[in-house]
Amino acid sequence: MSKSVLAIVVIIFVYVVSTGASYALFSNTPGIGKNFIKSKPPTKSTTGDIVFDDNLPRTEVCPLNGAKYSKQQKDWWESHRPLGVMIENHDDSRPQSGLGSADVVYEAVAEGGITRFLAVFYCQDVNPIGPVRSARTYFLDWISEYGESPLYAHVGGANTPGPANALGQIEEYGWNAYNDLNQFSIGYPAFWRDYDRLGAGTATEHTMYSATTKLWDFAKSKRKLSEVDDEGTSWDETFEAYAFKDDAKDSERGSASPVHLEFWDGYKQFFVDWEYDKATNTYKRKNGGVAHLDKNNGKQITAKNVVVMLMRESNANDGYENNLHLLYKNEGTGKATIFMDGKEIKGSWNKKDRTSRTMLNDSNGDAIELNRGTIWFEILPLEGVVSVK
Repeated sequence: MSKSVLAIVVIIFVYVVSTGASYALFSNTPGIGKNFIKSKPPTKSTTGDIVFDDNLPRTEVCPLNGAKYSKQQKDWWESHRPLGVMIENHDDSRPQSGLGSADVVYEAVAEGGITRFLAVFYCQDVNPIGPVRSARTYFLDWISEYGESPLYAHVGGANTPGPANALGQIEEYGWNAYNDLNQFSIGYPAFWRDYDRLGAGTATEHTMYSATTKLWDFAKSKRKLSEVDDEGTSWDETFEAYAFKDDAKDSERGSASPVHLEFWDGYKQFFVDWEYDKATNTYKRKNGGVAHLDKNNGKQITAKNVVVMLMRESNANDGYENNLHLLYKNEGTGKATIFMDGKEIKGSWNKKDRTSRTMLNDSNGDAIELNRGTIWFEILPLEGVVSVK
């Protein structure tokens, strides 16, 4: 064999070996290959829903609640920012759509003893969501925890001059025509009315719906808000994530159940019960004494973590009819009880200011690690009832 032919053979051999070694390194080494290899994008159903491949390994952590999903899903969620949607809980609005797919949910009384939800979405897609209802000032404080310019979807809001003026505060924060997604300003197709979804005779205020993809698409195309803002700043530069842990082993799980909550005395249709399922290590929600279902799939709503926070509730005294507008002292510190792994952890919550994260500590003052999965914050007045039967 001539020297030139031998040289060519050697070059080919070295190329094959180096190529194989590079592939093995980048595909099998954690933290290397996944940064260079983009996963196959999800598909869309005939109704426009995002469909992920459930057979892919769940290796990626959702920053909002610690749940694990596929690389395909992470590549998708990293193209947008957290989205908070106001969902009502009036008797005539049940069953709601999309609550079971939220990463985090906040529940507090909106007015007249009727609770309302702020459902926060980032790592999951849901269509439809609703019924969507109006903004309240304390929910603005909670959605403000989700980084720079979190998206906030609602239908109007309290606007009486004074401390409960949610729409005035949205303008003050610089959210108007930016990260604020008010149905009054946006309209169809990001929002639409469905008079048939909850049955004949449903009042108009219980018929407004939306979808996460429609809202994220609107924010990108009309407001230049994706995972970065119009100046290129990533939403999570100031976001403070909670610490998460895996579920406790079967032998280490408690049996505390059910957790019973009363927001206002006598308003039984808004009493909440969370019944612990030891086998799945989840809490199943009852709303007004009956299983709370998500209309999208007919399944009972569950949570991995139920966080009960007691806060001073007061009337806004802003001259609004019957003094219905409320305030919650959600800055500062107060008592908290965290339910997870079938156990009850007594502790405290603290929040420095509007944009600061609400932190959770145990009785020793140490930060609490939450379970991976849905976090449900229950905000009760100081005189509210929290009991474990």
